[in-house]
Amino acid sequence: MTTTFEPTESLAGRVAVITGGTGGIGLATARRLAKLGARCVLLYNSAAPEVAAAHAASLPGTGHLTFQAQVTNSAALNAVAEQVGAQCGAVHILVNSAGYTKAVPAADLEALSDELIDDILKVNFRGVIATIRAFMPLLKQSQDGLIVNISSIAGFTGTGSNLAYVAAKASIDVVGDALAKAFAPHVRVISVSPGVVDSSFVPGRGADFNEKAAATIPLRRIGTVDDVAAAVQACATTLRYVTGTRLVVDGGRHL
Repeated sequence: MTTTFEPTESLAGRVAVITGGTGGIGLATARRLAKLGARCVLLYNSAAPEVAAAHAASLPGTGHLTFQAQVTNSAALNAVAEQVGAQCGAVHILVNSAGYTKAVPAADLEALSDELIDDILKVNFRGVIATIRAFMPLLKQSQDGLIVNISSIAGFTGTGSNLAYVAAKASIDVVGDALAKAFAPHVRVISVSPGVVDSSFVPGRGADFNEKAAATIPLRRIGTVDDVAAAVQACATTLRYVTGTRLVVDGGRHL
């Protein structure tokens, strides 16, 4: 017997865990999901606890939670997952939006030190896998789980803030495909791949960079954090027959 899930704009009764939950894309995603009725759990690293709590309190609805946990600390992630399970039960949506990078030209191999490579892979690849590992039992418990990995067009264009970041995002895309097959039909896995986004994610990139980038994009503007959040919302609502692929949100920059 085939179970059919109808597309819906309501996320009432669903629990969404968002890493990087106090960052630009993470918080924009939380706002959209909470507005549709989801209970959001914001995981954060460097924000002050009171700031994280204020962000959670500003979301539509009630019952939102915050937890401080580094995605590079598996023990901390496991402890948070245990608390989320105790307070919320099953998890329906996991959004991996925590990340770290540093601008290094592709030709400057000396600046791409071993330490920087390790740090970037640790956060952007290992951290995503560790988070999925920690929350997979709760996602499987929902019988209708969704993992959205915030990736980047760097993962398939080869052009990004640095080569290690390119490698990390390409790895997440491919491993996401493998996970989509391994955990179907009860958990879907999708990469959402932005291009240039108006945020402070890449240190040192400001208005000048954004203006130059916008001129090269077919839609003639850079993305907003809400553009990316809207794609995550679509994955959780109307795009119910999608798994094991990437959703590109870049205004055509990759063309």
